[in-house]
Amino acid sequence: MRFKNKIALVTGGGRDIGRAIALRLASEGAHVIINYSQSEESAHATFSDIKSADGQASIFKADITRSSEIEKLKDFVSNLGKLDVLINNAGGIIARKKLSEQDESFYDAVMDLNFKSLFLVTHSLVGLMPSGGSIVNISSLAARDGGGAGASLYAASKGAITTYTRSLAKELGPSGIRVNAVCPGLINTTFHDKFTSNEVREKVVGATPLRREGTSEDVANLVAFLASDEASFITGVNYDINGGILVY
Repeated sequence: MRFKNKIALVTGGGRDIGRAIALRLASEGAHVIINYSQSEESAHATFSDIKSADGQASIFKADITRSSEIEKLKDFVSNLGKLDVLINNAGGIIARKKLSEQDESFYDAVMDLNFKSLFLVTHSLVGLMPSGGSIVNISSLAARDGGGAGASLYAASKGAITTYTRSLAKELGPSGIRVNAVCPGLINTTFHDKFTSNEVREKVVGATPLRREGTSEDVANLVAFLASDEASFITGVNYDINGGILVY
């Protein structure tokens, strides 16, 4: 029960990695706020699963690329009194496009979804976090290696998260708030079901020392550790979780 009496917000907490994180934190005592924008059905399913297991949870719909909606989210969190754990998980690739197929509107959409949202949420809610609080950002292996075909802007947005994590760790450390990130490789999620072919997935698995795709629960286990007091002297680190396919 590492998170007993703690409040945790998971953006994009309805499905895949976000869902696994929400379930894991709740199972260890946290009151988890599940934020979602479009995945309403799965978000409510996650909420129901937590409640069915006698956990504590709330659910709040907000498009976190819009500051006006984040202010409503902030008011909701404020009513709970504090925010101990912030998991910036929301994001996505939107589409795979070559440079010649990209335009300004696509650039804005990808950067807003992945990086602007993280900035806006953190900027708005960090004032609710006490000393001892923890922020965990979800970056990507793409931030390390540039991403797969058609993922250049996605990789760039995740690279921004990786760098921003280091900067925030320096700035917020004196206030007792830790900031880390995880960089998942190939994880078995709807992300890859939709945007990555079976042929590519098989090729990546074949090149991965552990010879499998990761699971959302694998990522959730690492996130829970970094968010907990067991990682109280760890900040500013981007942790790779990719089965060994890329080792720094």
